[in-house]
Amino acid sequence: MPETLEELTYDYEDEGVLVRKQIDRAVLTKGSWATVMFLFQELDRAKGKFRPPKMAIVRFKKSKGSYRKQSSFNISNEKQARQITEVLEGWYPKIAEMTAEMTAGSQGEEGGDGDEEPDADE
Repeated sequence: MPETLEELTYDYEDEGVLVRKQIDRAVLTKGSWATVMFLFQELDRAKGKFRPPKMAIVRFKKSKGSYRKQSSFNISNEKQARQITEVLEGWYPKIAEMTAEMTAGSQGEEGGDGDEEPDADE
């Protein structure tokens, strides 16, 4: 099992045959929970050739000194990748707006959410 992020690979062999080969990778987060994106190709066994590249986002958990795959998501084609990008680009302005509203609403308050009614004695 890989002990460092540098040792993590997406290559996979089955009975001595490389059936998934890593082309590139990008480490998104480090630490005991690491997230790595891989660009890879899978072997089409019937044709003996590698299929077009795909991408995967993989979460690893470091336990007892080794990284183990916890979960993954494959992005199988360009259309899907662009859809994910569009959604993220659409959401981040909303997130920024909501965060700004929350920050502005909490300034000068002492722990309230701004929706409380004042006491009758005030």
